[in-house]
Amino acid sequence: MFNPLDHKGIALESQIRNWRELNVEPIDPEAVDPYTRCRIITMNGIEVEAINFQHQFARNCPDQEVRRQLAYVRYVENQQQRVVNWLLPGIASVLETTLGYEQVAVDLTAWVARHEPDPYLKQAYEFGVLEDFDHLYRYANLYEMVERRKAEKIVDGLTEVMPGRPTVQEHRHPFDEVRTPYDRNSVDPRSKLHALTILSAEQQVMFYYMNVGPQYMEPIARQLYQEISLIEQEHVTHYESLLDPGENWWERLLTHEYNECWLYYSFLQQESDSRIKAIWELHLQMELAHLQQAADLLRRHDGREPEEIVGSAGLPEPLTFEPNKDYLRHLLATQVDLTKLGEGYVREAHERFEWMQQQLHDGQQPPSEQVIDMHRERSGDEYRIETEGPHPVEALRAKGGSHA
Repeated sequence: MFNPLDHKGIALESQIRNWRELNVEPIDPEAVDPYTRCRIITMNGIEVEAINFQHQFARNCPDQEVRRQLAYVRYVENQQQRVVNWLLPGIASVLETTLGYEQVAVDLTAWVARHEPDPYLKQAYEFGVLEDFDHLYRYANLYEMVERRKAEKIVDGLTEVMPGRPTVQEHRHPFDEVRTPYDRNSVDPRSKLHALTILSAEQQVMFYYMNVGPQYMEPIARQLYQEISLIEQEHVTHYESLLDPGENWWERLLTHEYNECWLYYSFLQQESDSRIKAIWELHLQMELAHLQQAADLLRRHDGREPEEIVGSAGLPEPLTFEPNKDYLRHLLATQVDLTKLGEGYVREAHERFEWMQQQLHDGQQPPSEQVIDMHRERSGDEYRIETEGPHPVEALRAKGGSHA
């Protein structure tokens, strides 16, 4: 197993890149492997979280020398984020990028759920993925209406497009979004990486939708982004509450850097584009040095060895983007009717859930339902990609046919 704690990487003083190096060529949206796009979107979210975390750390740190070290690494992380995010092409529309974001949310979360060792955390990911699965379906119908193009162009048949837990049912009382955190002292180190990865990805989706939604002129597009961005805010609450609030700044810094090493290493193993693969390799070598700095800060300021936080066995198995169709269909068949109550899950609509539904919908049909009805009115059916047969939940099967 690759243990990043055993590698020094590129010296920090050699990590600042010039404009020529930052000016990366974007991917070709017509020819790119969909999972290359997914890896780019994922690493953008990871880098944004690293930047935001270090800014918050600096605002709460009284040690000027530590603040200077954080500022330097944060600048490098900012350069990494610009390179990764600038790989996305300007010719891709906001909706095309949105479909990529939702494909990430579906297949990334499904992989994590399949590999999560803690049953409670696993349930949290299984619950969330059925909602992102539904968002992909809603946006795919909007995409065909607004741009007259099909989501197949983006997801390439790797991810099915059909209803998940209906978005209308995803609006819950904020109290019920707060989960039970893992115990930092006993949890499997993999669980820390999983939680931080999914939190970072969902947070970036939230940021993206919050900002791009108003750019549309079509009322239904503006409304759908507004609705789903509020769900993504729920998801951020859902996932961030899984982190142990007892983790201090030093160990969280270490976990962030270790997580970046794991993901760059993972994506390096499976990247099909040699040019993008070289970026993952370069960034991994940079992150190894960031990890060494975080480990040194942990030793000096917290009196602990990094292995106490992330384990001594090295990185877990690489995270892989791959189809999860059978797994998602199983979850749809067994969990689509779940909602939350307190820190657990139930199948019955309860008082707080019904109160929130009334306050928000107020007897009106939400945009997520309107967009499907509008598509049916204009095209005679709705847009789906059901490569593995009819929807596993009879009540959610297409009305009047569907097409891919």
